[in-house]
Amino acid sequence: MKVSQLKKNLFFLMIFLSSVGMSYGQQTGLKGKIVDASSNENLSEVLVIIEGTNVSTMTDISGEFDFGSVQLPLGEQIAVLSKNGYITKRYPIIINEGSVLDLKTIDLDYDVNQEQIQIGTISLTDNELDEGDDDASANVSGLLQASRDVFLSAAAFDFSATFFRPRGLGNENAKVLINGIEMNKLNDGRPQWGNWGGLNDVQRNQEFSMGISANDYTFGDLAGSTNIIMRASQYRQGGRISYAASNRSYTGRMMASYSSGLMSNGWAYTVSLARRMGNEGYIEGTLYDANSIFASVEKKINNKHSINLTSFYTPNRRGRSTAITEEVFRLKGRQYNPNWGYFDGEKKNSRVREIEEPVFMLNHYWNITDKTTLNTNVGYQTGKIGNSRLDNGGTDLVNFNGQETYTGAGASRDTNPIHQSYLPSSFLGDPNPTPLDFQNAFLAQQAFVRDGQLNWNQLIEANQLNAQQGLNATYILYEDRIDDTQWSFNSILNSQITDNISINGAINYRTLKSENFAEVLDLLGGTRFLDVDSFGTNIDNDVPVDLGFTPEELADRAQSDLRNRNRTVGVGDRYDYNYEIGADVVSGFAQAQFKTNKIDFFLGGNISQTTYQRTGLFENGYFPGEGRLGSFGKSDKLDFTNYGAKGGFTYKINGRNLIDVHGTYFTKAPTIRNSFANSRQNNRTIAQLIEAEESIAGTQESEKVQSIDVGYILRTPKLKARLTGYYTKIEDATDISFFFTQAISGSDVGFVQEILTGIDKQHFGAELGIEYQITPTIKLKGAAAIGQFTYANNPDLFLASTSSSFLGESITEGLNGTRYEGKSALKDYRIAGGPQNAAQLGFEYRDPNFWWFGTTANYFSNAYIDVSPFARTSNFNQDVDGLPFNDYDDSIARDLLRQEQFDDYILVNAVGGKSWRVKDYYIGFFATINNIFDKQYRTGGFEQARNANYRLAVEESQRETPVFGPRYFYGFGTSYYLNVYVRF
Repeated sequence: MKVSQLKKNLFFLMIFLSSVGMSYGQQTGLKGKIVDASSNENLSEVLVIIEGTNVSTMTDISGEFDFGSVQLPLGEQIAVLSKNGYITKRYPIIINEGSVLDLKTIDLDYDVNQEQIQIGTISLTDNELDEGDDDASANVSGLLQASRDVFLSAAAFDFSATFFRPRGLGNENAKVLINGIEMNKLNDGRPQWGNWGGLNDVQRNQEFSMGISANDYTFGDLAGSTNIIMRASQYRQGGRISYAASNRSYTGRMMASYSSGLMSNGWAYTVSLARRMGNEGYIEGTLYDANSIFASVEKKINNKHSINLTSFYTPNRRGRSTAITEEVFRLKGRQYNPNWGYFDGEKKNSRVREIEEPVFMLNHYWNITDKTTLNTNVGYQTGKIGNSRLDNGGTDLVNFNGQETYTGAGASRDTNPIHQSYLPSSFLGDPNPTPLDFQNAFLAQQAFVRDGQLNWNQLIEANQLNAQQGLNATYILYEDRIDDTQWSFNSILNSQITDNISINGAINYRTLKSENFAEVLDLLGGTRFLDVDSFGTNIDNDVPVDLGFTPEELADRAQSDLRNRNRTVGVGDRYDYNYEIGADVVSGFAQAQFKTNKIDFFLGGNISQTTYQRTGLFENGYFPGEGRLGSFGKSDKLDFTNYGAKGGFTYKINGRNLIDVHGTYFTKAPTIRNSFANSRQNNRTIAQLIEAEESIAGTQESEKVQSIDVGYILRTPKLKARLTGYYTKIEDATDISFFFTQAISGSDVGFVQEILTGIDKQHFGAELGIEYQITPTIKLKGAAAIGQFTYANNPDLFLASTSSSFLGESITEGLNGTRYEGKSALKDYRIAGGPQNAAQLGFEYRDPNFWWFGTTANYFSNAYIDVSPFARTSNFNQDVDGLPFNDYDDSIARDLLRQEQFDDYILVNAVGGKSWRVKDYYIGFFATINNIFDKQYRTGGFEQARNANYRLAVEESQRETPVFGPRYFYGFGTSYYLNVYVRF
C-alpha cells in the first residue's frame, strides 16, 4: 500500500472516530438517585417528571433513575419528584444539549402532613361510618389522597362532618380496591370501611383517580376510584407507634406498625396492630370496641416474579344513635340517644353494629417485559355483619279454637323511649272531641327529661314474670345478621406500548354466598321465645282475634316457618327469617392512554354480567309455597348485562394552564338490596312487580348513567387552582325503604315496604379549589361547591305489606300483599344528603422548625330534608274509602308538601402540630378542633310517612308540637382530636 493511500485511510479513520466520539459526546441525558432524608434508604417508584411535559420516569429498586435515550427538553426546566407519603420536591435544572446531567443523590422528606389522614376517619359521624345506612357518605379516605387537590382536601377534612357529598354522590358511586381487588359490597354497592378500620398506618399507599378519569385498575365510577396498595415491599422500612385521644367516635386509639422493607434475600414483611375504644363518643351511649391486626409478606422470586400474601382482621362493635324529632331535641339536646339504658349500673345500647369479616389476599406480580406487567389476584372474605335490636312482639300461644288469645306480661308497653305515647305532645293533640290533657303532658315531660332512656330492668322483670307463669318471653334482644363468604379473582394488565401510548386491561370474577337471618342474642330473663308474628296479624295481648280468617288460616299466617310450626327459640337460634343470596359477577375492562406534547387523552370501556338468586330456608306463613311466588326454595334468577364507555382529554395550553374534560355513559346492575321486593319474607323480585302491573311497560332495568365534567387547572409556583363544572344524569334507579303508617286509604295497614322504581336523578354544579403561597411559610386556601341535585321524574311506587287488607288484594293474580300506588310526584324535589352548597376560606402556617398551624371557616347552605315519596302519591288526597277528600285545598296541600330547607351555618376548625427529629427517631403530635364556636346545626333528616294524607297532615301542622314530626340528625358541637406518634 502506498504511503499516500495509508495517510488517506488514516485520515478518514480519524474523521470517523472523531464523529463517533462527537456523536457520543452529544448524548443528552438526566439521571440521579433518590433516598429517604431521615434513613438514607433508597426510594423506589419515585415519579420523576419534567414539569410541563409528558417526559417522565420512575426510580428503580436502588432508588436510581435515568432518562436514557428519551428526548429531553433543553434549557431551564423543573424536575418534579413525587412519591406517596413524601413531600413533593421541585428541582430546578438546566439541560444542555450533548451532556448528561447527573443530579447525584437527592433526598425526599417524609410528609408529616400524612398524619392528618387519620383525622378524616376519627371525625366521621354514625351514618358515615355505617356503610349499611342509607345516608352513608362518599369515599372520604380516597379524597385524602387526591393529589393534594385543594377542593377535595376541604371536602375530606372540613366538609365531611356535615354529610356533604362531593357532587351529591354517595359512596355506592365510588370504587374502593385493595391490591387491585374490588371491596364494594354486592348487597348495597358500598365499601365496608369497617373491614379495614384502624389500619391507618398501612393505608398510606393509595392511588386515587378523581371522578371518571383514567384508572389503571378498573373502569371506575362517578365518585372516583381508590386502590389501597397493601403490598409488603411497597412500605418504607421502619416503624411507628402512636396514641390518639378524642371525644368524637372513640375516646382512645393505640396503633403500632413495622415494615422491613425489601431485604437482600428478596423477602419483605409488614405488620400492624391497633386498638380503638370508648364507652361513648360525642353522642351518649355510643360504645366503640375495635381491634385491628394486619400482616403482609412478600417474596421477590426474581426480577420478573413476586408473590405477596396480605391478611387483615378488624373485629369492631359500635353503639348506634338515631334521628330525633324537634320535640325530643328541645327536651334532651343533640347528644341524646334513646337506644341505651342502664344495665347493672352501666350504659347498655340495644342497637349495636358488629363487624367481623377477615380478608385474605394472594397477589402475583409478573414483569413480563420492562414495559409490560401482569398482576393476578385472589381474594377471600368471610364473616358476619350484625345489627342488634329489641323484639317486643313476644307472645304465648294458648290455642286456635276460634277465640285465640295471646298473653304475656308487659307486652302493651313499647320499648322505644321516644315512642309518641311517652312524649308530652301525645297529650296535646286535637282538643275535639278530647280536651287537652295538660296535667299528663307535664308529667310526661318531667319523666322524659328526668330519664327518657331504655328501661332494661322493666323488660327483664316482665320476662321473669312470664317465666314464673310458664309463659314465653315478651322481649328479646336479637341481631339481624348477614354472613357473607366471597371469592374474588382478577388479572390486571398494564403495558407501555411506546413512550406515548399505554394500555390497561382487567378481567374480574366475584362469587358470593350470603346468609341472611335473625338470631336471638339474649332472652332477657325469659326461658324461650315463640317464633310467630303477632304484629303482622294484628294480635293484641288478651284480645280475641277476628280478622275474617279461619283459625287455621290465622295460625298459618303467623308462622315464620310453616315447616317448623309454633316453635320456640333460645339464644343462638335463627328465627323470624332465614334465606341465602347467591351472586356472581363477571366483568372486563380495557383502556388506552395517549400522550402528546399538547394533548393527553384516554378511551376506556367495560362489560359485565351480574346474576342474583334468592333461596328461602324458611317457608313464611304470609307467602306459603316454593318458587317465584312463595318464600321457600329458589326465586327467579336475575341476570343483568351491563356495559360502559368513557373518555377524556387534557389540553395543555402551556405548562401552567390546562383544560381537563371527561365524559362517560355506562349501565349499572341494581344491587341485591334493590332487586328483591321483600327478601326477608318471599322470593318476589322487583322485576315481577313491574311486569305484573299493566300500566307499566317493561321490567326492572339496570341504572343508566351519563356524565360530563369540564375543568380549568392553573399551576404556578405560587398559585394553584382548579375550577370544574359537571353534569350527571342517573336513570332507572330503584330504592326500597321500610316504615310504619296509618294513612293508607282502604287499608288497616301498619308496617310496609316502599318500593320506588324508575327513579331519574340529575346532578349539576361547579367546584373550585384555590391556594396561594404568600410566603414560603404562609399559604391561603379557598374552596367552594355549588350544586343542584334533584329528582328528574315522577317514579313508580309500590307498597308491600302483610296486613290483612293487603293480603286480600293484588296487582295481579298470585302477587297478593303488594299494591301499585301510581306515580310519586318527586320531580324537582331536592335529593337529601347534606348541604348542596359549601365554601371554605383558610390559611396555613408551616414553620421551618417543623411546626404548623391552620384554620378554616366553612359555610354550608341548601341542605334539605328527605321527603316521603308515599306522601307525594294520589293517596295523599284520598280518604280511607279511596275517595278524594271533600275538604281538600290545593294551596294548603302545596304548603304541607313543601320540602323543608335547613338553615345555613358556619363552622370554624383549627389544626396544628409539631415534629422533632431525635437521632433516628421522629417524634411529633398534631391536633384538631372542630366547630370551635359550638355551632348547633342539622346535618340531615327525614319526613315520617305515618301521616301521609291530607287530613292527618293538616292536623299535625296545626299542633304546636307535632306528634309525628320530621326526625333530624344533628352535628357535633365542639370536638377535638389529638395524636402523638413516634416514627423510626
